[in-house]
Amino acid sequence: ELFVRAGPEPVRWMVERGFRVFLDLKFHDIPNTVASACAAATRLGVAMLNVHASGGRAMLLAAREAVDRTAAEPGRGKPLLIAVTVLTSLSDADLHEMGLTATAAQHVVRLAQLTKDCGLDGVVCSAHEAATLRAACGEHFRLVTPGIRPAGAAKDDQARIVTPAAAIRLGADFLVVGRPITQAPDPLAALAAINASIAGVTGAAT
Repeated sequence: ELFVRAGPEPVRWMVERGFRVFLDLKFHDIPNTVASACAAATRLGVAMLNVHASGGRAMLLAAREAVDRTAAEPGRGKPLLIAVTVLTSLSDADLHEMGLTATAAQHVVRLAQLTKDCGLDGVVCSAHEAATLRAACGEHFRLVTPGIRPAGAAKDDQARIVTPAAAIRLGADFLVVGRPITQAPDPLAALAAINASIAGVTGAAT
């Protein structure tokens, strides 16, 4: 939403001030278009960006090559390149309605294995699938988990949710937390509470 409203300038502003930015634009298009978008994102200096795994092998390989090539330019950093598996707003029934016979969990594993085979750094997935993906894809494969809701928070439009501490225990590397912070009366207090809830799991608030 911010990127559509204001374009890349807020990203540049944050990067210049030392913030590590996850550019969550979920690129999904023909390979050439996605490659160009990934190159542009890499030049912005983001720490992580993502594409949709359902874009297929050719698109994933094009994204990987574009990030690697651009990151090799003088003065560039190399962001993590992550693929979205199944959106956490989608249930098994939603996938069946779209013509997929696999469950959400089965489809996530299939897309994660494709993502790893194409050399990407990890996937976006529900924390419910984290343990399975860790076993299937290894310890160094990054798991980025949205659908994070503190205990007692509204579910909103998410179908597969987990608390912050539970997500860490299940093996998540990064937590994506949106509305529980951005729509809270006091966003900084909401963030502090989430950090406190995971401090006992990670050993320190992150």
